[in-house]
Amino acid sequence: MRESTTNNDTRGHFIGGREVSGTESIAVVNPATGNEFGAIPDGDSDDVDAAIERARARFADWNDIAPAERGRILTRIAETLRENADSIAALLVRENGKSRSNAATEVEIGARYFEYYAGIADKIHGDSIPLTNHYVDYTLREPLGVTAHIVPWNFPVMLLGRTVAPALAAGNATIVKPAEQTPLTAIEIAQLADDAGLPDGVLNVVQGYGPDVGAPLAGHPDIDGVAFTGSVPTGRDVATRAVENFNPVHIEAGGKNPHVVFPDADLDNAIEHTLTSIFTFNAGQVCSAGDRLILHDDIHDEFLDRLIDRVRELTVGPGEDNPDVSPIVSETQFDHVIGYIDVGREEIGEPVIGGDALDRDGYYIEPTIFDGVTRDMRIAQEEIFGPVLAVLTFTDEAEAIKLANDTEYGLVAGIQTTNVNRAHRFARDVDAGQIYVNEWFAGGVETPFGGYEMSGFGREKGLEAIENFTQTKNVCLNIDNDLE
Repeated sequence: MRESTTNNDTRGHFIGGREVSGTESIAVVNPATGNEFGAIPDGDSDDVDAAIERARARFADWNDIAPAERGRILTRIAETLRENADSIAALLVRENGKSRSNAATEVEIGARYFEYYAGIADKIHGDSIPLTNHYVDYTLREPLGVTAHIVPWNFPVMLLGRTVAPALAAGNATIVKPAEQTPLTAIEIAQLADDAGLPDGVLNVVQGYGPDVGAPLAGHPDIDGVAFTGSVPTGRDVATRAVENFNPVHIEAGGKNPHVVFPDADLDNAIEHTLTSIFTFNAGQVCSAGDRLILHDDIHDEFLDRLIDRVRELTVGPGEDNPDVSPIVSETQFDHVIGYIDVGREEIGEPVIGGDALDRDGYYIEPTIFDGVTRDMRIAQEEIFGPVLAVLTFTDEAEAIKLANDTEYGLVAGIQTTNVNRAHRFARDVDAGQIYVNEWFAGGVETPFGGYEMSGFGREKGLEAIENFTQTKNVCLNIDNDLE
C-alpha cells in the first residue's frame, strides 16, 4: 500500500508515468478548518501540450494491447484502489471535506468503475450487416484516441473513475484535469494505476485553473474527445471549444431535481430519503440532489413537521468526525450557498429551519429548508449546490408532473408512492434522464446516467458510456469482384 499524504503536501502534475513539478503553486485548503495543507502547480497550456504529446505517443501501444489484457490491468487498478482505500478516503476527507463514511463509499464506487469496465474491455465489438450474398459488410468499434476528462470537485474519485475507466477499456489514452479544490486524489489514483501496471503516459493528470488548463485542453486540436462534469456556463464553453475541432463531447451540467411525495407514500421512508437527497450526502453538493421537495397538500404539514424534527437531529461538523452534514468544499462555494439563502429570505422570508453559517473555522452551513416556495422563485429554479431545500406543494398528479418539469434542467427526478401505475406514469411524463421510485440515489455503476435539456447530453455509466469513447467504422467488401 502507498503511504498516505499528510500536512504540507505539495504535489505536481502526473505526465508520462512520473510526477512533474511546476513553478507557481495553488494552495489546497481543508474545508473543515479553512487552513492550507498542500499545494499543486499552477499549470498552463505548455503542461497541456506535454501531456497530450505523451498520451498520443502511447495511444497506439495501449490500443494494440489485447482487450482482455487491458481488462486485467483495469482489474488490478480496482484492486489497488481497494488496497489503498483508507488512505485515499482520508485524503478525500481533507481536500473535499466530506464525511468519512461518504468518502469510503466514494472510493469503493471509484474502484467499482474500473472493475466494471475491466469486464467490458474485451466485449466492445461491431456487427455484421446483411446486404446480399455478394457482400460482406461489418462494423468496428474503435477508440477515439486521446481523450480529455475534466473532473469536478464534488466527487473527484468517483467521477474520475466514471469517465476514465470506460475510456481506458476502449483503448484510449487519457488526460485528467481535476478541480483545483480537490486535486490530490487524482494524483494518487494516477500513481496507483501506474503501480498496477498501466503503461506510462496512458493516464496523465494536469493541475491548474479552468481557464489555464481546462480551456486549452478542451479546445486542443490533438484531443479526440472530451468528457466534462460541472456547471452549465463552463459546460457550454467546453462544448464550444471541443466542437470547433469537430470532437465528440459529453456534458453533464447539473440539475434542479424534483422529489415528489404523494399521500399514499411510506412517509418514514420518504423522510429518510429526503434527508439523504439534500443534506447527508455530501451536504447537498450533488448534481442529482433532491433540492425541490414537492409535497401533496394533504400531507404537507405532517411531512414537514416530521422532516424538521429529523433535521434538528443532524450533526454538522468536520468530515473526520463522520458527521451527518459535512462542510462546504471552499470559501467560494460557501459564499455562493449563503448568497442563495439570502435570496430565499428576500423571496419568501425566513427559512423554517437553518439558514445560518456556523460560528467556527471552516465552511459550515446549517441544513436549511424554505417552505411555501413557488415555481417562479429563483430558489425553485436555480441550482444552489448546497444543503438548501425548497418545498413546493401540489393538489393532483397533473400539477405534480407540471411542477416536476418546470425548470430548464432534466437530470433526475424522484417519486414516493405505493401506486405502481402512478410511478410508471411519472416515469413516462417527467423529462429527466433517471427516475427514482421510493428512494433516492438509486442504481449503480451499471445504470446509465445523464440529463435532458440544460442538464447536458450523452450518458455516463453502464454500457452506454463506451459510446462516448468509441467511433464506428464500416467495412464493405464485394466478395465477387475477382470473379470473371
